[in-house]
Order: sequence, then C-alpha cells, then structure tokens
Amino acid sequence: MNFFRNPKPQARHPWRAALASIQSATCRAAVLATLTAIMLPASAMTTERRSTVDDQEAVAVTIYNENLALVKDTRRLSLDAGLNHIAMREVSARIRPETAQLRSLSDPGAFRLLEQNFDFDLLTPAKLLEKFVGRKVRIARVHPATGVETIEQAEVLSAADGVVLRIGDRIETGLHGRIIFDRVPDNLRDRPTLVVQLENRRAGEQQVELSYLTGGLSWKADYVAELNDKDNALQLHGWVTLTNRSGTGYRNARLQLVAGDVNQVKEEFRAVGALRRTKMADASAPATMAQESLFEYHLYTLNRLTTISDNQTKQVALLSAPVIPVKKEFLLSGNDYYYRSSYGDLGQKMKVSVFVHFDNREAAGAPSLARGPRLDPIGEVAGLGMPLPKGVVRVYKKDRAGNAQFIGEDRIDHTPKNETVRLKLGDAFDVTASKKQTDFQRRPATSPHSYAYESAYEIVLTNAKNEPVTVTVREPVPGDWQMLASSHRHEKVAAGTAQWAVTVPAGGEARLTWRVLLRF
Repeated sequence: MNFFRNPKPQARHPWRAALASIQSATCRAAVLATLTAIMLPASAMTTERRSTVDDQEAVAVTIYNENLALVKDTRRLSLDAGLNHIAMREVSARIRPETAQLRSLSDPGAFRLLEQNFDFDLLTPAKLLEKFVGRKVRIARVHPATGVETIEQAEVLSAADGVVLRIGDRIETGLHGRIIFDRVPDNLRDRPTLVVQLENRRAGEQQVELSYLTGGLSWKADYVAELNDKDNALQLHGWVTLTNRSGTGYRNARLQLVAGDVNQVKEEFRAVGALRRTKMADASAPATMAQESLFEYHLYTLNRLTTISDNQTKQVALLSAPVIPVKKEFLLSGNDYYYRSSYGDLGQKMKVSVFVHFDNREAAGAPSLARGPRLDPIGEVAGLGMPLPKGVVRVYKKDRAGNAQFIGEDRIDHTPKNETVRLKLGDAFDVTASKKQTDFQRRPATSPHSYAYESAYEIVLTNAKNEPVTVTVREPVPGDWQMLASSHRHEKVAAGTAQWAVTVPAGGEARLTWRVLLRF
C-alpha cells in the first residue's frame, strides 16, 4: 500500500475552497515575514534615533599638550526595550573611535553595547556624485534661447576628476546643467556621527555618558612679562591658549588641562573634515586656574564653565604675579674647536647674549596658584612657587613715554617649583667682544697615543653704556685641562667648562687673558 499517494479528491463547497485559499495565503505571508526578519540585518528593522547637542546635559573636556583631548559628553536619551540604534551627532570629527565608550549613569548595566560605527563620510556635492557611480540620475538643462527646461535620465560612469555620464547612446563630460538625485545614500552624513547599536533592558529615559579621546584640541601656555626700569624685577601674567580644530564645539564645558609629556603610541589617524578659517576669540575675563598633581603631571582646572567653539583660538587667564625679582646676565659663549690647533683671530665685534632669570619660588606670604600670586599687603614681594606649563614668555619694557615695547621672547619647558627660569632676550647692542688666540704650542705627550697642547687667548670686552656691566665668559675646554695663567679668577663650573665674571667699566673696555694646558 502506498501511504504517500494522494487520496481521491472529494467535492468541495466553493466557500471552503475560498477559505483554504485565504489560509494558504496567510501562511505564505507569515512564512515570508519570518524569512525576511531572519535574512535582513538588524539595522534594516530598527529605526535609527538621533541624539543631538540638545540632549546634552553636561560636557567635560580635558586637553593635553600634544594635540590630544579627553571628552566626556553627558546626554539624556530615550531608549526602547530591546535593540536600539542611536546616532550620536555633534561628536568630534577627529574622534579616535576605538576609544569611544558609552555607559549609563542613571541605570548602570541597563544596556549592552553590540556595535558602534563612526560615519565620517560627509555629505558634499562631490561625495554625493561619487556614491551614485553606476546608478541613474536625472540631468536638467535649460535651452539658452527658448528657456525651456528638459530633463534626461543619465548613468554616472565616473566621478573622479570630473563627471562622466552615459545619456542614451552617447557619453558626455563637462556637464552643463543640474544633476537631480532621487535620495541621499544612507552612508552619507551631514556631520560626523557615532552610531551605536545596543541592547536595552527596559524602555525609558536614561542619563548616559559618551567618553572618547580625540585629536584637534590642543593648548599651550603663553606668558607676558614686563621688566621694570632697573631691570631687577618683572610682572608676569600667564595665559592658556586653546585651539579647537576638532570639527565640533563644546558648549558650557568643564575645562581641565594636563601639563606634562604624556606618552602616546604613534599611529596615523585620518584627519576628517575640512578645516575652516581659525578666528581669535576675545580673551576671557581674568581668572586663575586651580592646579593639582596628577600622577607625574599637573592638572589645571578652570573655576567656571566655558564654551570652546569649533575653529576657534581662545585665551583663558592662568596666573598673575605682580613683582618677581630677576637678574640680568650678559653672556659670551665660546667653542672648543680652537683648542686643538693654531687659529689666530677668532672674531671681531662678537655678539654678547642678554639673559634674564628668576627663581620659581614662593616668597614669604605668597599665595597659591588657586588664588593667584600678588604683592603682599605688608610690602613683601610675592613670588611664584608653582608648576609652570611649557610655553613662550614674551618680555616688554616701557620707554620714557610710558609705552610698553617688545624686547624679546624665549620658550620655557615644563618648570616645577623651586627651579630657575632663564630667558634669552637677544644680543646686546652696546656690549661687544673681540677674541683671538695669542699662542699655540705642542707639548710632549705622556704616551705614544696621546697629545698635549698649550694655548693662550685674549678677549677684549667693550662697553658703550653709561653704567658698568658684568659679562660672564664661558669657555668649553676639551680634554684633560689645566689653567696655567689667567688675568681674572676663573671657576670650573663643569668638567669641560671654565667661566669668568668680567666687569667692564662704563664707556670703557676690559681685557681677559688666559693660558691653558690640554691633554688628549
């Protein structure tokens, strides 16, 4: 017996046949819907929800010296139960996506991150045309004589270095007319967007924090100093200069700065987005920043919120010290090459460098950085005694009319407290030097593989000023050396360095001579 043979068909009522047909169609639709749900990606089944800056409740930005910042963006989101697609807009265009982390602050552990994608292909006419290569568009043209507009369908063959179109049976380049697109492709965004896919436990609003590292944000310290009439004290004002080229702004941000050399793994990160013109923002109202130690660095925190706009340079007050004692130094530095041979004349009218230096120490009664250095009410000079971030110090001095004139600048590295800050401002105009070698002799060596030389030198220092000056002469002397004679008392400040302090009278000159024995 064949159990698989169809039974003999029986007569059916017409309404039963219709019902069976409907049931069969319903089953087929259900099966088709099930298969579609299985085969389609989750992104096609879940509506994307946008989160903009309007959802932002707070933002904190910590900026490091070397084009690096940590952004903590707090937003309130409305999430569905189950699968959610959240498009986080107004994130940095220079974000390092691998560092992005989204977490719930109001309900920790409420959702589980499945996937995140950073879309940085921005919507532009060129990008839109590029996405339609191999697809159909419409070309609208206006007849120059009749003014009649015609629309033709075309296929985009290429968008590299111009556009190539197939219109009917012809190929055209150098398009004249408008290109009409049916829609904007899903993978083009009007601004950089971080798309997060997550599985949420229950529906409702949550406060979330998106944190990430980004490039495009940097800061540096700039200092303005003013010397007094006697060149023995200066005022010092410090500013933090922020530059934002990250592709987005940070509204009412809590700003922190890290001073120190933080190590980063050197990788190549693609710079996303075009940089527009940088503008200088108005300097913020004077306000000091509190500082604290952080690991082996120093953290500076602005005591108020501030807005950092995109493509903006902004200045924030860092410190102010009204009176700091300084010392001015005239320095003539030599070389070590002329100690091994006979040279004779070594230079006429040589430049003498001018330095000012001060100690980064806290004087009695001087306040901390959080309050800002000042002149003590009892008349004591308030010093510094605080970590100084690296930056450029620009020095000014008032002329007889009371106008501040620029007299030089120098760059300082990160300087801890109790260290000396030394600034080279330039070369002296009225103090010059002439140097020559007066004698050179070869002396008997102590072994077949050694050499010994004896040489003598003379430096004439000239001072055209109305007051005497003291010039520090510093000579790098190579080898094993011994000073045989010197017109002025010398000091061995390092193993290979001899130094003299020579006072030059007003409108006069001073002569320094020395003889040295060297062994190599």
